Amino acid sequence: MAKLVIVRHGESLANQLNTYTGWSDVPLTDKGRLEAHQVGQQLQATGIQFAQVHTSLLKRAILTSYIILEEMDQLAIPMTKSWRLNERHYGALRGLNKETTRRVFGVAQVARWRRSYTAIPPLLTQVSQERRYRLVPLASRPRGESLAQATQRLLPYWQDQIVPGLRQGRDQLVVAHGSTLRALIKVIEQISDQAIDGVEVANGEALYYQFDATLQLIEKGRLG
Repeated sequence: MAKLVIVRHGESLANQLNTYTGWSDVPLTDKGRLEAHQVGQQLQATGIQFAQVHTSLLKRAILTSYIILEEMDQLAIPMTKSWRLNERHYGALRGLNKETTRRVFGVAQVARWRRSYTAIPPLLTQVSQERRYRLVPLASRPRGESLAQATQRLLPYWQDQIVPGLRQGRDQLVVAHGSTLRALIKVIEQISDQAIDGVEVANGEALYYQFDATLQLIEKGRLG
């Protein structure tokens, strides 16, 4: 049997300011670092020994990963960083305050952009040219995404990088973002397009899944 633990990064500056972030790179706050330490301590108390950690290309998730592993004295394990685990891309909304967008676009429209599985936010005029994405084909760099589109870019990573380790009985840790973790939960728990609207993972929250040898889910829960 193998365990998968998924953790949302600690509070970021954008979380504190209530702004859309997506692929923008923002730091953790002091509170966010504390949340990461607390998750690491909770995981250390379980005695779990991870074989690999998976995270995004965004520093709020990467730093959360480092803090967790340091608390667990597991900094030496392999870490893989992938754009496929990046937060959902919020397009032209990124950097805007969420309350401001409700006033400008209306509460109902903003709710659709944020919670609907298929709604796509206003798009950027061009894709990211940042150095960190130089190995990502231009056609794969979004200008904005629905949760459905974020799920589709996540799936190859789940199938090719995480599932094989679980099948081998090797415990895996994923540290990522609110929307990409919702996408992963949808896949693991086979949640409907409609029901995923009600799923939320808080900053610094850790969920665990246990699978049998055929990768059938046999147990799930929350730490803390």
